[in-house]
Amino acid sequence: MAKICQITGKKAMIGCNVSHSKRHTKRHFNVNLFSKKFYYVEQDCWISLSISANGLRVINKMGLDAALKQAVAKGYCDWKEIRVIG
Repeated sequence: MAKICQITGKKAMIGCNVSHSKRHTKRHFNVNLFSKKFYYVEQDCWISLSISANGLRVINKMGLDAALKQAVAKGYCDWKEIRVIG
């Protein structure tokens, strides 16, 4: 599974480690990503999302339904990708 937030679309960035002697080696800046369950009132079911900490703040601010509709409109996730638990 890709390390991409389903709400904000954030993904890992690539950069460099820089040593004291200024040697550059490639590294990844990963997203603070975790799997979280939410109760989706409109569909009366539990869903599981792979979201970042910033995505969780967006859901708390806007609400789950509005955040999902915005993410689908921007192309960050699809309704088929959202896993229904039960």
